[in-house]
Amino acid sequence: MENKELKRKLGLWAAVAISMGTTIGSGIFSSIGDVAGASGSAIIVILAFFIGGLINIPANLVYAELATAYPENGGQYVYFREAGSKPLAFWCGWISFWATDPPSISIMALAIVNYMAYFVPMGDFALRILAVIIVLIFMFMHMKSVEGGGKFQTFITIFKVLPFVILIGLGIFYLRPELYSAPPLAESKTGLVALFAGISATTWSFDGMGAVCYMTGEIKDPKKTMPKALLISVLGVTALYVLLSTVVTGLLPMDDIINHSAPIAEAASRIPFIGKMGGNIVSIMAIIVIIGSLSSCIMFQPRIEYAMAKDGLWFPKFAEVHKEWETPAFSILVQCLVAIVLIFATNLTELLGYFTLVALMKNLLTFGTIFVLRKKEGYNPLWRMPAGYFMTGVAMLVTCILIWSTFTWAPTQGLIAGVLSVVTAIPAYIFFKKKYMDKMDS
Repeated sequence: MENKELKRKLGLWAAVAISMGTTIGSGIFSSIGDVAGASGSAIIVILAFFIGGLINIPANLVYAELATAYPENGGQYVYFREAGSKPLAFWCGWISFWATDPPSISIMALAIVNYMAYFVPMGDFALRILAVIIVLIFMFMHMKSVEGGGKFQTFITIFKVLPFVILIGLGIFYLRPELYSAPPLAESKTGLVALFAGISATTWSFDGMGAVCYMTGEIKDPKKTMPKALLISVLGVTALYVLLSTVVTGLLPMDDIINHSAPIAEAASRIPFIGKMGGNIVSIMAIIVIIGSLSSCIMFQPRIEYAMAKDGLWFPKFAEVHKEWETPAFSILVQCLVAIVLIFATNLTELLGYFTLVALMKNLLTFGTIFVLRKKEGYNPLWRMPAGYFMTGVAMLVTCILIWSTFTWAPTQGLIAGVLSVVTAIPAYIFFKKKYMDKMDS
């Protein structure tokens, strides 16, 4: 290996695939039930997904401007650094490495094998070994070629959207119009209160579109590509969710959507010639969907440590680019190895939940960097979003809704995680600054 720059090898559709592939995950299979429970009626559910998508457009516009201002790898870390706060930038990368990125890989790998066990029952240890094998497969693929990884990501994203499109295309012929005009459930909220509750419940379904910003340094012509990719992603995901919610609410009464653990599978089973195969079909869909998200995360997440190491705020070896493969192979390797260790940990999902509030605060502060960066000399994004401060405010408001809902769900855990992330990051930052960054600066 030797130190050199990563090359721009990914085009528009690879960027869209990373963004959409990260966003459309296993959550959509349960989120329709959550939105239905909050909304209480079919029309409100559909409107909630539609408006939920619209209000996520500003977040993507913010990311598009930031990505064209700093067309390099690292995403949020880079934006904090350029806003003048290296400690905050380090904190961003610190919690990404230890608290959110490898655990998310582990959880997705375990989710995939749990769906596989629906077809081939396996013991707990065998499931975990299979999860390790899956992580290793995608680790080697993304280590060996960013172009190959980009092509696979494009393919798997199309492949993961296709079953939803087929379900929508078939289900639309069997809709029950009376379900759309049915009165709201007696115990549910009504009017604007129900709509706002429904919109709030959709917000997690749209999270993750900014993932492609971690790889801006490897995107061709970022001035044109990044804004297009982020806008195509949010509009595409919104259209998919609106159509899917239209079909599900037109096939199932609200009670069934709310009370069924797998409402999409139940909706599929109401299509005459699918019937009892609905569960099998949705399990296959879930495997494909989560594989797409897993591949995307293994591809983009290690880029933040790569960027940190280039600045002397992480171990220098993470900044190395493989001589033949031209990827940050070591960074990918280490993150996946940490994820493999976590596959054998217990209560991993609960652990990740502890850091959800911290991750959301990181997003909120990222959007806030616009207010600082736009006043800096030399800030010259290749693309500027219209109504910049207003759009940024909307993006921050949406994130605040998520923060509030997360805090009310687990306030103690969130506060513990927040304090822990800061207390551990401070000495770590001092260590890396003295050992590596100060030497680079001198």
